[in-house]
Amino acid sequence: MASDDVLGVVLAGGAGSRVGGADKGLLPLNGKPLVEHVLERLRPQCDRLLIIANRNTDEYARYAPVVHDGNDGHAGPLAGLVAAFGFLEANRHALPRWLLTAPVDCPDPPHDLQSALHAVLAADATACCAFVRRAGAPQPLFAMYRIDEDPASWRTSVEHALRAHGSARLWHESMETVAVDCGAVGDTLHNLNTPEEFRDYERTHG
Repeated sequence: MASDDVLGVVLAGGAGSRVGGADKGLLPLNGKPLVEHVLERLRPQCDRLLIIANRNTDEYARYAPVVHDGNDGHAGPLAGLVAAFGFLEANRHALPRWLLTAPVDCPDPPHDLQSALHAVLAADATACCAFVRRAGAPQPLFAMYRIDEDPASWRTSVEHALRAHGSARLWHESMETVAVDCGAVGDTLHNLNTPEEFRDYERTHG
């Protein structure tokens, strides 16, 4: 698949409650901000990249184009997806066929994340989304969405889920999605949520 069919989105709107309220994506990891590690992994897999954030947008804009999620406080990753699909709706002249998402707190998304998820969707025309599953647990923020010329429907769907429950997992369960086991897309997915996890990652990936 041509990479110009894919928009990669980094979801960076978390509250950082386990790092003292800091913006995790901008915390240093091995000498550079966490978000930069994520973008480096996604850049070869996507033609365009976008960061969804709800604070420090000028700082994030140093690394990739940024869209504010439009919420006061921290409404969670579904708010980021509302912003992403809203961005696509407002930029239909440059509409990608696929949207690939990853959370900012994982410095090393698999190198084959895009190709593995796309292969599943290409093989199942009824599925609108593929997401990663690790050890039986869904990882819904690592996902690919089939846009199909209709980002407005996606935005409406995720807005409803945000109001109803705010859970990406429950939203995925309400539609035709396919889980892809982690072994099929690499075995990294280090989620860094605490200062200790940042330090441990630096020790093992210095």
